[in-house]
Amino acid sequence: MTMRRCGVALAVTVALLLPYGRTAQAAPRSWWKPRASAALSWQIQFTGRVDLGVRADVFDLDGAATTRAQVTTLHKRGSKAICYVSAGSYEDWRADAAAFPPDVLGADLAGWPGEKWLDVRRWDVLGPIMRGRFQSCAAKGFDAVDPDNLDGYANANGLGLTAADQLTYNRRIAALAHGLGLAVGLKNDLDQVSRLVRAFDFAVNEQCAYYRECAELSPFVAAGKPVFEIEYEVATPVFCPAARKLGFTAIRKKQALSEWRQTCQSAAR
Repeated sequence: MTMRRCGVALAVTVALLLPYGRTAQAAPRSWWKPRASAALSWQIQFTGRVDLGVRADVFDLDGAATTRAQVTTLHKRGSKAICYVSAGSYEDWRADAAAFPPDVLGADLAGWPGEKWLDVRRWDVLGPIMRGRFQSCAAKGFDAVDPDNLDGYANANGLGLTAADQLTYNRRIAALAHGLGLAVGLKNDLDQVSRLVRAFDFAVNEQCAYYRECAELSPFVAAGKPVFEIEYEVATPVFCPAARKLGFTAIRKKQALSEWRQTCQSAAR
Protein backbone atom coordinates (compact mmCIF):
# COMPACT_ATOMS: atom_id res chain seq x y z
CA MET A 1 0.00 0.00 0.00
CA THR A 2 1.39 3.45 -0.90
CA MET A 3 1.76 6.15 1.75
CA ARG A 4 -1.04 8.13 0.10
CA ARG A 5 -3.48 5.20 0.28
CA CYS A 6 -2.36 4.43 3.82
CA GLY A 7 -3.17 8.00 4.84
CA VAL A 8 -6.59 7.83 3.19
CA ALA A 9 -7.36 4.54 4.92
CA LEU A 10 -6.37 5.98 8.29
CA ALA A 11 -8.54 9.03 7.74
CA VAL A 12 -11.53 6.85 6.89
CA THR A 13 -10.95 4.72 9.99
CA VAL A 14 -10.80 7.81 12.24
CA ALA A 15 -13.95 9.21 10.64
CA LEU A 16 -15.83 5.98 11.30
CA LEU A 17 -14.85 6.08 14.96
CA LEU A 18 -16.14 9.63 15.48
CA PRO A 19 -19.77 10.36 16.49
CA TYR A 20 -22.08 11.22 13.58
CA GLY A 21 -21.75 14.81 12.44
CA ARG A 22 -18.36 15.43 14.05
CA THR A 23 -14.96 15.78 12.47
CA ALA A 24 -11.49 15.28 13.89
CA GLN A 25 -10.03 18.50 15.29
CA ALA A 26 -6.82 19.51 17.00
CA ALA A 27 -6.99 19.40 20.77
CA PRO A 28 -8.02 22.82 22.16
CA ARG A 29 -5.35 24.88 23.87
CA SER A 30 -5.59 25.21 27.64
CA TRP A 31 -4.81 28.37 29.57
CA TRP A 32 -4.79 29.74 33.10
CA LYS A 33 -8.31 30.36 34.41
CA PRO A 34 -8.00 32.57 37.51
CA ARG A 35 -10.75 32.44 40.12
CA ALA A 36 -12.08 35.39 42.08
CA SER A 37 -11.05 35.16 45.73
CA ALA A 38 -10.87 37.49 48.71
CA ALA A 39 -7.38 36.13 49.38
CA LEU A 40 -6.06 36.95 45.90
CA SER A 41 -3.36 39.65 45.78
CA TRP A 42 -1.79 41.46 42.86
CA GLN A 43 0.79 43.98 41.75
CA ILE A 44 1.05 46.07 38.59
CA GLN A 45 4.33 47.76 37.63
CA PHE A 46 5.33 49.32 34.31
CA THR A 47 8.13 51.74 35.31
CA GLY A 48 11.37 51.47 37.23
CA ARG A 49 13.25 48.32 38.08
CA VAL A 50 10.70 45.56 38.59
CA ASP A 51 10.51 44.57 42.25
CA LEU A 52 10.05 40.81 42.17
CA GLY A 53 10.19 40.69 45.95
CA VAL A 54 6.68 42.10 46.29
CA ARG A 55 4.37 39.53 47.84
CA ALA A 56 1.61 39.05 45.29
CA ASP A 57 -0.19 36.16 43.64
CA VAL A 58 -0.41 37.96 40.30
CA PHE A 59 1.96 40.44 38.62
CA ASP A 60 0.91 42.64 35.67
CA LEU A 61 4.12 43.71 33.88
CA ASP A 62 5.07 45.41 30.61
CA GLY A 63 5.44 42.68 28.01
CA ALA A 64 8.30 44.30 26.12
CA ALA A 65 10.39 45.31 29.14
CA THR A 66 10.01 42.08 31.12
CA THR A 67 12.41 39.18 30.51
CA ARG A 68 11.76 35.46 30.46
CA ALA A 69 14.09 35.12 33.46
CA GLN A 70 11.92 37.50 35.48
CA VAL A 71 8.77 35.56 34.60
CA THR A 72 10.52 32.33 35.56
CA THR A 73 11.46 33.84 38.93
CA LEU A 74 7.83 34.73 39.58
CA HIS A 75 6.70 31.23 38.68
CA LYS A 76 9.24 29.72 41.08
CA ARG A 77 7.68 31.83 43.81
CA GLY A 78 4.22 30.58 42.93
CA SER A 79 3.02 33.78 41.24
CA LYS A 80 1.31 34.24 37.89
CA ALA A 81 2.46 36.82 35.32
CA ILE A 82 0.25 38.99 33.10
CA CYS A 83 1.77 40.57 29.98
CA TYR A 84 0.72 44.18 29.34
CA VAL A 85 0.24 45.04 25.67
CA SER A 86 -1.63 47.93 24.11
CA ALA A 87 -4.07 46.33 21.69
CA GLY A 88 -6.08 49.43 20.85
CA SER A 89 -3.45 52.13 20.47
CA TYR A 90 -0.29 52.82 18.49
CA GLU A 91 2.73 53.73 20.63
CA ASP A 92 5.56 55.40 18.72
CA TRP A 93 8.29 54.07 21.06
CA ARG A 94 7.56 50.36 20.59
CA ALA A 95 9.96 48.19 18.59
CA ASP A 96 7.21 47.24 16.12
CA ALA A 97 5.88 50.78 15.61
CA ALA A 98 6.89 50.76 11.93
CA ALA A 99 4.52 47.83 11.31
CA PHE A 100 1.49 50.13 11.69
CA PRO A 101 0.61 51.83 8.38
CA PRO A 102 -0.68 55.42 8.59
CA ASP A 103 -4.16 54.45 7.43
CA VAL A 104 -4.88 52.49 10.64
CA LEU A 105 -3.96 55.41 12.92
CA GLY A 106 -6.60 57.69 14.39
CA ALA A 107 -6.61 60.61 16.78
CA ASP A 108 -4.11 61.11 19.58
CA LEU A 109 -4.94 59.65 22.98
CA ALA A 110 -5.61 62.65 25.19
CA GLY A 111 -2.89 63.01 27.79
CA TRP A 112 -0.68 60.27 26.35
CA PRO A 113 1.99 61.70 24.00
CA GLY A 114 3.06 59.39 21.20
CA GLU A 115 -0.13 57.31 21.26
CA LYS A 116 -2.90 57.16 18.67
CA TRP A 117 -6.10 55.16 18.51
CA LEU A 118 -6.11 52.21 16.13
CA ASP A 119 -8.73 51.38 13.52
CA VAL A 120 -9.90 48.13 15.08
CA ARG A 121 -11.90 47.31 11.94
CA ARG A 122 -8.59 46.54 10.19
CA TRP A 123 -7.99 43.05 11.54
CA ASP A 124 -6.13 42.27 8.34
CA VAL A 125 -3.39 44.61 9.57
CA LEU A 126 -3.76 44.51 13.34
CA GLY A 127 -4.33 40.77 13.69
CA PRO A 128 -0.80 39.76 12.62
CA ILE A 129 0.76 42.52 14.74
CA MET A 130 -1.15 41.49 17.84
CA ARG A 131 -0.37 37.85 17.18
CA GLY A 132 3.32 38.73 17.14
CA ARG A 133 3.01 40.59 20.43
CA PHE A 134 1.05 37.80 22.10
CA GLN A 135 3.51 35.21 20.81
CA SER A 136 6.30 37.19 22.44
CA CYS A 137 4.36 37.12 25.73
CA ALA A 138 3.90 33.35 25.42
CA ALA A 139 7.58 32.82 24.57
CA LYS A 140 8.58 34.62 27.76
CA GLY A 141 6.34 32.32 29.77
CA PHE A 142 3.59 34.77 30.67
CA ASP A 143 0.31 33.24 31.81
CA ALA A 144 -1.99 35.94 30.44
CA VAL A 145 -2.23 39.18 28.49
CA ASP A 146 -3.60 42.55 29.59
CA PRO A 147 -4.57 44.17 26.26
CA ASP A 148 -5.05 47.87 26.94
CA ASN A 149 -7.23 50.46 25.21
CA LEU A 150 -10.07 48.16 24.20
CA ASP A 151 -12.56 51.03 24.38
CA GLY A 152 -11.57 53.27 21.51
CA TYR A 153 -15.17 53.49 20.28
CA ALA A 154 -16.11 55.31 23.53
CA ASN A 155 -13.40 57.95 23.03
CA ALA A 156 -12.64 60.69 20.50
CA ASN A 157 -10.82 58.26 18.22
CA GLY A 158 -11.05 60.16 14.93
CA LEU A 159 -12.04 56.97 13.10
CA GLY A 160 -15.80 56.73 13.58
CA LEU A 161 -15.58 53.44 15.46
CA THR A 162 -18.83 51.92 16.69
CA ALA A 163 -19.69 49.71 19.64
CA ALA A 164 -20.18 46.83 17.20
CA ASP A 165 -16.69 47.39 15.77
CA GLN A 166 -15.24 47.22 19.26
CA LEU A 167 -17.15 44.07 20.23
CA THR A 168 -15.89 42.26 17.15
CA TYR A 169 -12.30 43.33 17.76
CA ASN A 170 -12.32 42.53 21.47
CA ARG A 171 -13.68 39.04 20.84
CA ARG A 172 -10.98 38.48 18.24
CA ILE A 173 -8.34 39.61 20.73
CA ALA A 174 -9.67 37.15 23.32
CA ALA A 175 -9.76 34.29 20.82
CA LEU A 176 -6.22 35.11 19.67
CA ALA A 177 -4.90 34.97 23.23
CA HIS A 178 -6.68 31.71 24.00
CA GLY A 179 -5.38 30.17 20.80
CA LEU A 180 -1.86 30.80 22.07
CA GLY A 181 -2.58 29.31 25.49
CA LEU A 182 -2.88 32.67 27.26
CA ALA A 183 -5.60 33.94 29.57
CA VAL A 184 -6.88 37.39 28.67
CA GLY A 185 -8.25 40.33 30.64
CA LEU A 186 -10.80 42.96 29.65
CA LYS A 187 -9.30 46.40 30.27
CA ASN A 188 -11.91 49.02 31.18
CA ASP A 189 -14.67 49.00 28.44
CA LEU A 190 -17.38 48.93 31.11
CA ASP A 191 -20.29 49.46 28.73
CA GLN A 192 -19.63 46.09 27.07
CA VAL A 193 -18.90 43.96 30.15
CA SER A 194 -22.13 41.97 29.97
CA ARG A 195 -21.44 41.02 26.35
CA LEU A 196 -17.76 40.21 26.84
CA VAL A 197 -17.59 38.51 30.23
CA ARG A 198 -17.84 35.05 28.68
CA ALA A 199 -14.96 35.73 26.27
CA PHE A 200 -12.52 37.08 28.87
CA ASP A 201 -10.95 35.44 31.93
CA PHE A 202 -10.63 38.46 34.22
CA ALA A 203 -10.99 42.23 34.19
CA VAL A 204 -8.49 45.01 34.84
CA ASN A 205 -9.98 48.38 35.70
CA GLU A 206 -8.60 51.81 36.46
CA GLN A 207 -10.44 54.07 38.90
CA CYS A 208 -13.90 52.55 38.95
CA ALA A 209 -14.30 53.78 42.54
CA TYR A 210 -13.25 57.29 41.56
CA TYR A 211 -15.84 57.33 38.77
CA ARG A 212 -18.42 55.42 40.85
CA GLU A 213 -18.90 52.66 38.32
CA CYS A 214 -17.44 49.54 39.97
CA ALA A 215 -20.81 47.76 40.07
CA GLU A 216 -20.69 47.50 36.29
CA LEU A 217 -17.91 44.93 36.65
CA SER A 218 -19.91 42.64 38.95
CA PRO A 219 -20.72 40.16 36.12
CA PHE A 220 -17.08 39.02 36.23
CA VAL A 221 -17.20 38.13 39.92
CA ALA A 222 -20.63 36.54 39.42
CA ALA A 223 -18.94 34.30 36.85
CA GLY A 224 -16.15 33.47 39.32
CA LYS A 225 -13.64 35.62 37.43
CA PRO A 226 -11.43 38.16 39.25
CA VAL A 227 -11.55 41.92 38.86
CA PHE A 228 -8.17 43.61 39.38
CA GLU A 229 -8.90 47.20 40.40
CA ILE A 230 -6.44 50.12 40.43
CA GLU A 231 -7.19 53.41 42.16
CA TYR A 232 -4.99 56.49 41.86
CA GLU A 233 -6.93 59.25 43.60
CA VAL A 234 -9.10 57.50 46.21
CA ALA A 235 -7.59 56.43 49.54
CA THR A 236 -7.68 52.77 50.57
CA PRO A 237 -9.97 53.35 53.59
CA VAL A 238 -12.50 54.78 51.15
CA PHE A 239 -12.48 52.29 48.27
CA CYS A 240 -11.40 49.06 49.98
CA PRO A 241 -14.65 48.36 51.88
CA ALA A 242 -16.64 48.58 48.64
CA ALA A 243 -14.04 46.51 46.78
CA ARG A 244 -14.26 43.76 49.40
CA LYS A 245 -18.05 43.77 49.23
CA LEU A 246 -17.93 43.43 45.45
CA GLY A 247 -15.28 40.70 45.62
CA PHE A 248 -12.63 42.72 43.76
CA THR A 249 -8.85 42.52 44.20
CA ALA A 250 -7.99 46.20 44.61
CA ILE A 251 -4.83 48.25 45.14
CA ARG A 252 -3.86 51.89 45.18
CA LYS A 253 -1.06 52.98 42.84
CA LYS A 254 0.65 56.14 41.66
CA GLN A 255 -0.09 56.86 38.00
CA ALA A 256 3.52 56.23 37.04
CA LEU A 257 2.86 52.59 37.99
CA SER A 258 6.16 52.13 39.76
CA GLU A 259 6.69 49.43 42.41
CA TRP A 260 4.81 51.44 45.08
CA ARG A 261 1.39 50.13 46.07
CA GLN A 262 -1.12 50.02 48.91
CA THR A 263 -3.26 46.91 49.20
CA CYS A 264 -6.67 46.45 50.75
CA GLN A 265 -5.23 43.56 52.77
CA SER A 266 -2.74 45.91 54.46
CA ALA A 267 -5.41 48.59 54.89
CA ALA A 268 -7.53 46.12 56.85
CA ARG A 269 -4.83 45.54 59.47
